[in-house]
Amino acid sequence: MSGLVPDGVTVPASRHDRASTRFRRLLAERPYVFAPGVYDPMTAELAMHERFDAIYFSGYSYAVGYLGTTDMDLYASTEIADGARRTVAALRKFQLTMAVGDPANGIPGRTLDVPPVLVDMDTGYGNVFNVQRTAELYVNAGVAGFHMEDQVAPKRCGHIAGKALVSADEMVGKLRMARAVADDLGSDVVVMARTDAYSAVDAPEKARGMELAVDRALRYLDSGAPDLVWCELPTSAREPTVTFAEEVRKRFPDAMLGFNYSSSFRWDKDPDPISFDELGALGYRFIFITLAAQHSAALGVARLYRDLQQRGHSAYVDLQREEWGEKDLPSKSHHFFTGVPYHQLMGEAYAAGRLGATVREDVPEETRV
Repeated sequence: MSGLVPDGVTVPASRHDRASTRFRRLLAERPYVFAPGVYDPMTAELAMHERFDAIYFSGYSYAVGYLGTTDMDLYASTEIADGARRTVAALRKFQLTMAVGDPANGIPGRTLDVPPVLVDMDTGYGNVFNVQRTAELYVNAGVAGFHMEDQVAPKRCGHIAGKALVSADEMVGKLRMARAVADDLGSDVVVMARTDAYSAVDAPEKARGMELAVDRALRYLDSGAPDLVWCELPTSAREPTVTFAEEVRKRFPDAMLGFNYSSSFRWDKDPDPISFDELGALGYRFIFITLAAQHSAALGVARLYRDLQQRGHSAYVDLQREEWGEKDLPSKSHHFFTGVPYHQLMGEAYAAGRLGATVREDVPEETRV
């Protein structure tokens, strides 16, 4: 029971689980955990509604969605930490509103678990003390985990040429600092170490390519700080994906690996794209698509805008016809999706001032959203 829902409405006991603990449990129980990439509370709520095990809050998507720019360290740590905080808070509120449903319109409540949110931390936004501050912000935001990469700052997207690496020692120091912050806060937050060594053009070591990527991954695991390691690869090719997993697991047979099913790759042109199940069998325990929501949203919005230019009001009428034809799409009613029925009921329970007895406008039933 919770005082944040009306009498008789329940929310899952998982509401009171620490997100990081729940994510660790999922990693232990599942062959792999998949997370779609999101960039704001709304896309995260839709992922939660579809009952995904976890959610990935993408830095590149954040740069596009909030700044309209690219992935080259152009936002501050406090900005993305606040974006993550607002997203976690929105998911917790969404759990309450969906549990209530819309009794007045005959829509039953829906029991949803809050999926753990993993967040991009780029390079840590500076030295170890910047990492210290950012890790504290992330843990206090309620995220389940985050990843850092070994590029110099300002970094660039892992699929843009010209990447340079900091020393392995510096990266290990950052990872250890992140773990120390979590320990100090009593958190079991999941830390993932990313290396961009495979495609880097500048690094302190002489080795390059896969040799350097494997060496970096092993050094990070040797430190005991990260829970997972991830090598950013340049294409969808199977061979490097398999080789990296096999080489790392020679030394660390139980190593958990991360895999970016990257939106930068043309998977549609790959004659035999590797499957999530195949990745899980190789040891890739956390799989995510960084810009999944961005590409889907951009495609849908661009199509609508082109159609509006060409056909005017008819384009929007057709959109609504398609939208309301969906049986289980919570966002087709923006009032329901944003929790108007919930707020009405709870306002009555807590004597909110100037609140009317209903939220239903006196209009024909078929015109209501």
